Amino acid sequence: MIDRQLRVVLAEDSVVLRDGMVELLGARGCEVVGTAGTAPELLAAVAEQRPDVAVVDIRMPPTHTDEGIRAAVEIRARTPEVGILVFSQHVETTWAARLLADGAAGVGYLLKERVARTSEFVAALHRVADGGTALDPEVVTRLMRGGARSRVDTLTAREREVLELMAQGHSNRSVAGLLVVSERAVEKHVAAVFAKFGLHATDTDNRRVKAVLAYLAESGG
Repeated sequence: MIDRQLRVVLAEDSVVLRDGMVELLGARGCEVVGTAGTAPELLAAVAEQRPDVAVVDIRMPPTHTDEGIRAAVEIRARTPEVGILVFSQHVETTWAARLLADGAAGVGYLLKERVARTSEFVAALHRVADGGTALDPEVVTRLMRGGARSRVDTLTAREREVLELMAQGHSNRSVAGLLVVSERAVEKHVAAVFAKFGLHATDTDNRRVKAVLAYLAESGG
């Protein structure tokens, strides 16, 4: 299973850690064909090199929040043949769920502090590159725990888009302009969101605010 030499793109904003991983992977028979310290550099390296697998840290410049895993989701959409191994200190359930939305084949998510040996990491790389899965049990637990109670997951893609724009403060008219649909269509999507969130019309409650608060709470925003 670990016969062939893997071509790897490595995204890690810590230069010391990145250089150390390049040496370790090289010693284990992997060829690091590109490195990146930012999400745009990662996207460019994957597009140019088409590696077997990309190793991605979640938090990268400039905000050090979720740039890395956002880029991983984009890579998954653009080049599904490239394996993705998220390697981080953090569990980011919202974007992890999106990364796994089309299935877990060719995807891994390992926590740095829980990988005891380099051989385990390299074995996970090969597994992901071969279309398998390498998920830390803690990641799986957090995803299952979050998914069990998330009303956001019941929304259609368009309803989620509308709600995300509502959370950014856009009016129905503004949302309609951004999505290039009629204001009436937006009103129908908003009504569907209210229904799925169990928000009923009253004289005093602002359902729009409640829907946004529920979205932010359940999506980790």
